[in-house]
Amino acid sequence: MITPVNLKKGDTIALVATARKATDGSLKAAIDLAHSWGLEVVVGSSIGLDYNQLAGTDEQRAADFQDQLDNPKIKAIWCVKGGYGTVRMVDLLDFTKFKAQPKWIVGFSDITVLHNHLNTMGYKSIHGVMPITVARATPPAIESLRASLFGQALSYTITTDKMNRQGHATGQLVGGNLSILYSLLGSQSAIDCKDKILFIEDLDEYLYHIDRMMMNLKRNGCLESVKGIIVGSMTQMKDNDIPWGKDAVAIIEDVTKNYNIPVIYNFPAGHIRDNRALILGSTITMDVTTTSSTVEFQ
Repeated sequence: MITPVNLKKGDTIALVATARKATDGSLKAAIDLAHSWGLEVVVGSSIGLDYNQLAGTDEQRAADFQDQLDNPKIKAIWCVKGGYGTVRMVDLLDFTKFKAQPKWIVGFSDITVLHNHLNTMGYKSIHGVMPITVARATPPAIESLRASLFGQALSYTITTDKMNRQGHATGQLVGGNLSILYSLLGSQSAIDCKDKILFIEDLDEYLYHIDRMMMNLKRNGCLESVKGIIVGSMTQMKDNDIPWGKDAVAIIEDVTKNYNIPVIYNFPAGHIRDNRALILGSTITMDVTTTSSTVEFQ
């Protein structure tokens, strides 16, 4: 996997919208943060555009992203917001100049489309805090993003969860938002799970949808070929009038219980304030014991 060039003080990053619309006013905290790191900021042309839910038409969002991909002065692209819409513009992009000068692409949630698309091409990217969530993000989440962008060592040790499955595994980290992973299966942006460590998280889904998506991963052979699983936040899950009978964690455990692999539950990443950065595409080592879980990036 190819690692983009790490940032340094004086570099310029671009803020763009690939999905839902955003305004300049919502980005002040992120711009101030970038400036505090010694970075210059370019606000993309997609910011402020309004096309129903989206930040402009598919063509407008793709054109802005393309401009930042092709501009050699832009050293990282920070996607401002998730929601839905990235999949509508990803196939309009040309990564030729990106391949000649890889740069960090950062975001989470709907940005999983880009993470997986980049992974299939052999490039790392950063799953982490987005500009729209900077104001409410925890200091550790913010610091982990800075460390990832500037090439500093990244590792996490968290207290164990009673649902964890003990073990040790080393492999390339892939994944992101479970709903997006599910939607990409069968497409050119679908990840290859073989010998990987799979990270999943989700927001605002019905519990039976979680079961459906996990069963799809199982039936596609993804779960039986992974070396380990890291489960981030499963936030604001919904249920029907007749309950499904299991929460999201129990659903995931039920579907994966027959695989002899380590599993970490409630890892601090996803749609929560403490959304720690993950360098997707990196080789990681995960150790799960009775007292703690460690994730170390190589």
